[in-house]
Amino acid sequence: MTKLTNKLLSNIFFGSAVLLSGCQASTDTENQDTPTITEVAEFDPSTILTTGEALKAATDEYWRDLDPANTIYMELESGTVVIELAPQFAPNHVTNIKTLVRENYFDDLFVIRSHDNYVAQWGDADEDNPKSFGSAKATLDPEWVRDWPDNLPFNELKDGDIYQKQAGLSYGFPVAGDKNTNKIGMAHCYGMVGVGRGGEANSGNGSSLYVVTGHAPRHLDRNVTLVGKVLLGVEHLSSLPRGTGPLGFYETPEEYAPVKSIRLASEVAPEDRINLQVMRTDTTVYEDYLDARRYRKEEWFLDPAGRLELCNAPVPVRKKSTE
Repeated sequence: MTKLTNKLLSNIFFGSAVLLSGCQASTDTENQDTPTITEVAEFDPSTILTTGEALKAATDEYWRDLDPANTIYMELESGTVVIELAPQFAPNHVTNIKTLVRENYFDDLFVIRSHDNYVAQWGDADEDNPKSFGSAKATLDPEWVRDWPDNLPFNELKDGDIYQKQAGLSYGFPVAGDKNTNKIGMAHCYGMVGVGRGGEANSGNGSSLYVVTGHAPRHLDRNVTLVGKVLLGVEHLSSLPRGTGPLGFYETPEEYAPVKSIRLASEVAPEDRINLQVMRTDTTVYEDYLDARRYRKEEWFLDPAGRLELCNAPVPVRKKSTE
């Protein structure tokens, strides 16, 4: 096992159930209001679309283009991973990551961890001779949550949330928060990208990143800075061989999965970009899509759930038509 792995095992809290249990925001449950889950609502089946019908109703105006300045391409030996960054929620970390990307920091580094039903993580595996951060900052204050302004686009799920008072979608990202405290942040759903850190809140800078590749670890919300979401190619990370070391770390360099490069889409020639579009979440068409997933009119579903939880409210992504 490498020195880096030993250090990560002792410092990176998000892989340790013992440490996580001691890092909750509060243990005084008597003074906290418990979020409630709504009852299954009555609905008129004639007004519910199938998921296919909902997607068909989403004509071009209901889709948005990605911003090339906030989109990165991660090249692995198995293919390309497209990540949309979220400066709306983690502006300082996104800026730092973009600096690292522009200065080719991630080139020839490795995926060093594949933890079953949890995360895949990449970064510098050489603790003795670590790669320079260049002009990027070595540490950053956490950006777990942000203030909740009145004009923040927020499509609230009517189903409630176990972890927070309110949950929904904002700018296409899963978010949860509490309007009483005026705080909101992104949530650890499948495909979300976060910043690895040590025991100190400000010990991460975006040089070590992970993607959620298993059941949503929402207990990490408000403990780790999330910076974006994988929109395409998550299978190149979720299908990696599982690490045999504790917490899914690879124990030998031969197990590492090489990261060939990471580039900003804005620095790739337009003709070579992967032009994706994301369904807008601030529309009635997206609400219809969510209802289609709640009430599932497809013949196979004999007993539709009638509700959604945040990490089962995906945002459709499509290739942009070239016609």
